[in-house]
Amino acid sequence: MNECTQKSILQMARGAIQERADYEMSRLLDNILDPNTAATAQRTLTLTLKLKPDDTRQNIAVSCVAKSVLAATNPVTTSLYVADEETIVEMVPQVPGQTAIDGSEQEAPPLLKLIKTAG
Repeated sequence: MNECTQKSILQMARGAIQERADYEMSRLLDNILDPNTAATAQRTLTLTLKLKPDDTRQNIAVSCVAKSVLAATNPVTTSLYVADEETIVEMVPQVPGQTAIDGSEQEAPPLLKLIKTAG
């Protein structure tokens, strides 16, 4: 009955180390499946194990940090049109007042809010 089982370090701490790795892996997969990120961008999962023995070298404290590096979201772009110093509008594909396919009228493009002083 004195059966000794050997386990991976990932299975130690009652499975908590493996659980952390699995958690970060799920974040990586969510990031890969996110259509707002570059499909071919590289993602990284890093497990850092720190082992600190005591003076007698018999007791070793082990800590693990799981860290993932995700792909950034794709940039969102728009274009602005500068009519004059006070009027800057967002360029939109339709002309204000024009009738859209669904019969509604196209709204005027939004004006950029300009702040001249901080505070």
